[in-house]
Amino acid sequence: MAAVLIERLAEVALVRLNRPERLNAVNRDLRRELPEALARVNADAQVRAVVIAGAGERVFCAGQDLEEGARLGVEDAERWAEELHAMHAAVRALDKPSVAAIVGAAAGAGFQIALHCDLRVAHPEARIGQPEVRTGVGSILGTSFMMWHLPFGLNAELSLMGELISGERAERIGLVNRLVPREKVLGAALGLARELATRPPNAIRLTKQRMRELTQAAFDDILVAARTYQRRAFESGEPQRLMPELLAELEKRSKT
Repeated sequence: MAAVLIERLAEVALVRLNRPERLNAVNRDLRRELPEALARVNADAQVRAVVIAGAGERVFCAGQDLEEGARLGVEDAERWAEELHAMHAAVRALDKPSVAAIVGAAAGAGFQIALHCDLRVAHPEARIGQPEVRTGVGSILGTSFMMWHLPFGLNAELSLMGELISGERAERIGLVNRLVPREKVLGAALGLARELATRPPNAIRLTKQRMRELTQAAFDDILVAARTYQRRAFESGEPQRLMPELLAELEKRSKT
């Protein structure tokens, strides 16, 4: 089964993270397929805007797949960081406006995908944030990306506490652009994308190119930091210990 699906809705491409049985969590298949899917969408002249959503009705993306993460070791850390960085680079590379439709939760790597979209739509009860410190890997990518969205103190709170905040609070502090009832999130995101699709495409492309230029040097540096710090994280042994514990806890909850 494909980890990413593309559906054409006239001038809008709906790109779905398609691992609903794993809460659309990010694994190697998704890290590889999302850049390929977005490259196809970007090359399609008939597509004027993109919506990224999660498959199913439960969640946008639960973050890193802990089943995969529990198997990672020191020798995997740098490759893992590089694949995540490449996945985020693919969202940034879109020349068409992009909207994230956040239903349920957008955590960790999923939250980061949403951050790289131009706009985000969520519902008040959504859960959004950076729980990486709880898995032992450290919030390297997320903390770096949030520097473009949040004051330092709020960034520190989300990065160090590792707690998910509500969609209502996320909208209040500027992480979410539109807040609607849960059942209307996808429709609102598609409506926003259709509105963006009416803007002159060359002006949109040029504006997005300039926006990338303003942050590209920092984005490139983030890859260097991710390689370095995530290797140190795995050398400490914390991720290898904590990820299996968290996975076991989540599996226990799912059976109760």
